[in-house]
This record gives sequence, C-alpha cells and structure tokens, in this order.
Amino acid sequence: MLSLLAAFALLAFSLPQDEPGYRALFDGTSLAGWVTRGGRYDGAARWSVEDGCIVGRQGEDGAGGLLYTERRFASFELRLEVWLDQPFDSGVFVRMAPEGKGAQVTLDWREGGEIGAIYSDGFLQHNTGGAARFRRDAWNDVRVRCTGFDMRLEVWLNGDELSDYTLPADSPGYAPSGLIGLQVHGERGDTGAARFRNVRVKELPLFGEEPFSVTAGGLLALTEHGQRLGWKPIFDGQSLDGWEIEGEPERYRAAEGVLAFLARGGGGHLATRADFGDFQLRLDFRPARMANSGVFLRAARDGSNPAFSGCELQILDDFDWERVTSTKLAPWQFTGSLYGAVPPGEAGTLRPIGPIGAWNTYEVLYRGKRLAVALNGRTLFDVDTHALTPESGAPFAQRAKRGFIGLQHHGSEGVEGEVVVEFRNVFVRAQ
Repeated sequence: MLSLLAAFALLAFSLPQDEPGYRALFDGTSLAGWVTRGGRYDGAARWSVEDGCIVGRQGEDGAGGLLYTERRFASFELRLEVWLDQPFDSGVFVRMAPEGKGAQVTLDWREGGEIGAIYSDGFLQHNTGGAARFRRDAWNDVRVRCTGFDMRLEVWLNGDELSDYTLPADSPGYAPSGLIGLQVHGERGDTGAARFRNVRVKELPLFGEEPFSVTAGGLLALTEHGQRLGWKPIFDGQSLDGWEIEGEPERYRAAEGVLAFLARGGGGHLATRADFGDFQLRLDFRPARMANSGVFLRAARDGSNPAFSGCELQILDDFDWERVTSTKLAPWQFTGSLYGAVPPGEAGTLRPIGPIGAWNTYEVLYRGKRLAVALNGRTLFDVDTHALTPESGAPFAQRAKRGFIGLQHHGSEGVEGEVVVEFRNVFVRAQ
C-alpha cells in the first residue's frame, strides 16, 4: 500500500481538464505570486511547497497566518483542491485588505468545527452539516464564487452546493476588493498541515454571469434569471427609442447592437426618457483615439451641466491625451474616475481600461448616497458620496437624488476616424 506522502506525490500533478477563463494561481513548484503580508490577519505560519502542493503549518508557539495572492480580486470564482490533516483549522479568505473587512469560508476540520460556514469578525452564516461532506484522508474539491458590490459568497464542496450568503445591503466596513488568502488558523495545537493544489481563478463581472448570456459578436441577451431580477435593456440595439437627444441627431448611429457617437460637429448627449434613483447599471464602451466622453448618473433635466447636477463617470483616451494636448490630467479626469471627485483607484494609478480598439465594461451600483463602480471587473471605488469634497461641482448632498442616465458626446476635436466612442449592452436594474 502506498504511504500517504507517496500518494500526495502521485496525485499532486493530476491537473484538472481545461476550464475556459481560468488561470493558475499556483505553479506547482514555488510560492511565486503569493505573499504573507498585506491583509488583516498577517502571521508567522510556515508555508512551503511539497510534492506539488502548497503546505501550511503552524509556526513557532502555534503561530497562524495567511498566504495571500499578490494582487487583489473583486469578483471571481476560485477553484482548488484541499487536503486537511485532522484535526486542523483552515479556511479560504476573500477581499482581504487593510482598509476593510473581508470574509472567510471556514475549513475547520476539528471536532465540532464547521466546513463551509461564512465568517467575518464573527459568523455571518453557520454550516453545521458541511463537515459530513468533507472527505477524510483525501482531496476535496472546493469552489468559491465571490460576486457583487454587496458581497455574495457561494461555496461548493465536491460538486455539491454548500453555502450561499449575501451581505445585507450597504453593510459598513467591508473592502470592495482584496487579496485571496489561504489560512493556517494557529493557536489550536494542530500538529498536522493543510495542503492545497490546482489553485486557479476566473474573474467575473461584479453582477455575476447569470443575468446575461453572450450571443454572437459579444452582444448580451437577458436570461430568464436576469429578467426575474429586474434587469432591462435601455438600448434596443437598433434605434434611439427611449432616449432624448441633446444636440444634432446625425451625430448618433444605432445599428447591429452598437450605438456609435460620430465625429461630427460639437458636443451633446443622449438622456434616458425615464429617470432613475437607486439602480444598477452595466454597459460596454469602446473609445477611439483622443475620445472624450462619459456616463451621466442621476442628471437633472433643468438644462444645467449633467456632470454636476448629477455626476459623471469619465471616459477618455488615457493613453494619448496628455501627450497630444500637452496638458496634465488631474487624477479625477482619467477613465473610471468620478469626475471632479474620485480618481479610478488609489492615487489614480489603477488603469484597468483596455487598449484603444478594445471594449470595456462599466458596472455601477448607485443606492442612496452610496456609489460603487467597477471597470472591466475591477472595483475602482465604493464611496459615500456625501462624505466627499469634490474639486468641481456642488457637494453631492446638494445634487439630484433622481434623474436621467446619459451618454456624453463631448465633441470630436482631434479624434481619429469616423467614430468618437461606441456603446453596447446597456442594461439597468431599478431598485
């Protein structure tokens, strides 16, 4: 009979079949891409690579700790295989960041411990039956899906759904994104180890994949689930029905699922005929070289500047603007910024916009005074707008609480080609 360690050596390289969209977080030979500092629960646990597995053990004097990914994730599906000695207390952590709370999927393989509970400075959801599904002296397939601005955690163990928990709306103190962590709890007297292999991740839209299906050419269609959730298209793919035009109509072209803003004349915007207060919004945009555009939220219909009667999410050619115009952009002028108020990530350094010619996706939650925005699956900010001191425009507490959603045609000066910016897959969910 093979020894347990020999079994590890044979099994560690049984890689999963190809899974579209996933990428490996562990190379099987080193801890490249992993760190032991950067979250809220740093510690001195011992981490090593043995027989193609990440192995975690208690450090000196029973010290625990986490092994984190180097980069942050907001919305994703994580898959990995786990082998725990018994007794041992471990877990998978998500959105770990110094500035806010994350959450843990518990892997507490001790007498009375819970497998698959959700924990964050206290239990959010217990799972007293999860341990009965965990395999002793064997690999266990664990899948964790983390989505939403109001974090939703779904957990599967060996193919069976184990947990599904969503934070109450606007729960305070949680980080909008963070590191993924693997845990050695520590202070348990556990002499064994936790082993992890085949660790891979697939990044997801903040709103998840379930509301939409992808058709030919990257166009989205609502699923039955999306319809039940209340998502609705606000661009029909072929006309400007449902929109009010500010400016010359010939500047806009709608065909084959794409709304093009043409490089003709001066500025203007399109405004939804309906007004929105609390809502979720997702849309794709593709800017041309030297494009300047934006998305207006809760804009007033009083003829004032929509960027400041409501607010604006900036769209700009970040790559060429400063060079061509010989000007210096403020941090809150880059794509992804809340114009005049919030840069797109720390100190304006986070630039997840795709290259010129690529489609990009905005996902937005606007609820009360809370505004959360993601670009291409990465959360840029999640802020209390009333706590902001904007550098341009009135305080947000004085701005419209309800208004139109608008798409800006800032003008066409310097734009290369016929089109300034294109939009597609524009959906809203009123709340």
